[in-house]
This record gives sequence, C-alpha cells and structure tokens, in this order.
Amino acid sequence: MVTYIDAVDAPLKNTGAIRLYSADDFAGMRKACLLTARCLDELASIVKPGVTTSQIDRFVFDFGMEHGALPATLNYRGYKYSVCTSINHVVCHGMPDDKPLRDGDIVNIDVTYVLDGWHGDSSRMYPVGQLKRAAERLLEVTHECLMRGIAAVRPGARTGAIGQAIQTFAEAERCSVVRDFCGHGVGRLFHDTPNILHYGRADEGPELREGMIFTIEPMINLGKPHVKVLADGWTAVTRDRSLSAQYEHAVGVTATGCEIFTLSPAGLDRPGLPPLTR
Repeated sequence: MVTYIDAVDAPLKNTGAIRLYSADDFAGMRKACLLTARCLDELASIVKPGVTTSQIDRFVFDFGMEHGALPATLNYRGYKYSVCTSINHVVCHGMPDDKPLRDGDIVNIDVTYVLDGWHGDSSRMYPVGQLKRAAERLLEVTHECLMRGIAAVRPGARTGAIGQAIQTFAEAERCSVVRDFCGHGVGRLFHDTPNILHYGRADEGPELREGMIFTIEPMINLGKPHVKVLADGWTAVTRDRSLSAQYEHAVGVTATGCEIFTLSPAGLDRPGLPPLTR
C-alpha cells in the first residue's frame, strides 16, 4: 500500500512514504535546481577533447563553493567526487580521473547541489568534438525519451505511465532501456520514495499527486539493456560495450501537469544538438 505524507510532517529519512511538498518547498527546489542548471550550462564550453574529467570535477566543486552550495555526491556513501562523469559505454556513476576526453566521445555529467537544504539533481550528455552519427542519434533518442516521460506526468496518472512513454519510444527507435537504475524522489533528501522506472505499463506504480517531486533520468543503450557494475563498486557499464546515454531532470507535479525545475536558463538542455522546436 502506498502512503503519502505532507513533507513538513515527514522525518528527514526515507520512510517509504511519498512526500507532498508545498508551494514554498517548490520555491526552494527552483533555487537549488537553477544553480545546478547554470553549472551544466557552463560546462558546455568546457567539455572538449583534451579536458580531463578530474578538471570537470574540480570545476563543479568550485562553482558550488562560489554559490554557497555543496555537491551532494561528495563523500556520499564513500563516493569521493563532486560529480559523476560517464563516458561512452559507461551507463552511470562514472568516476572522474586524469584521462583526457577524446574526439568522438560522449559523456554524461551528473550534478547535484545542496542549496539551503534542497537537492538540485540533473544531468546532460555532452558531445566531445565531432560525433559519429550513431552516437548523435543516441543522444537525440535519449533526450526525446526524457521529454516524453515528463509529458506523461500529471495528477491521477501512475508512475508507470512515465516508464511506458519512455520504453515505447526507445524500443521503436531500436534502442534499449536500462532496468537496473531508476529515477527517484528528491527534495530535502537526495534519494527518496518513489522510484521512477523508465519502463513498464501505464496502469502500474503509485498514483501521481500534486506536490510530488522526483527525477526522471532514462538510461538508453544502443545495444542490449544489460549492465554490470565494475570492481570499484560504482561504475556501471553496458555488458556488450555498446554506447549508453542519459539525460535527467527534476520535476514537480502540479495541479495541471508538472514543472521542470532543472531546465537550462541558456537553452542548453541538449548541448551540441540543435535547440528543440516544439
């Protein structure tokens, strides 16, 4: 049985109940998410061949410090970095290092800042130099999966509607959806209830209600959906070494649909790809 609770009454731990946030809470999320989006915007001009992911990690840390925010991943469950940088066949949780990015790489950069107690969680894909068409197409498909999932968010729908929208489009484009990781509740906690699966049926999962806040972050592979986690305990890669991509937004359910908290103020939600015309 799914339970819902006003966020003001909920303890700061994941109890399994779904928090319903107020208008003031939404304002707090806007501030934290805007800072994350601004950082991701800045990275669009930084990511290029020869740059290391360690340099990206340092930039994310410094940017947060300059704006009074802490990176949520730093020392989270033993993770030592301010950002996740997932390159090519790395699905998620790639750890920064001193290896330079190469022309043709694709890299997901996942940033979460904690500002005034609110978690702004978002990620984007960045092309490194000139991409092959297959990689470029994967980025286009993955971002479209994210936006179709977001379009399914409205009060009265179920979380499965998000997954169905994503899975239907990805598989129609001959790509696969990673099952091992999912979106999640976010707000005062980094990871909270509910889990947001990126596959499934529209009649499955908890009912969406006004005031819920969560991430949608589909991971889409050019090959099969199967992944494995490396010996470091964090880095997840495709088993068949096919390319993987991910975009992530934090959203809040409104009376009529949803609000995307992490939209790029500079229109760079798809760095290196043409702006959306919807």
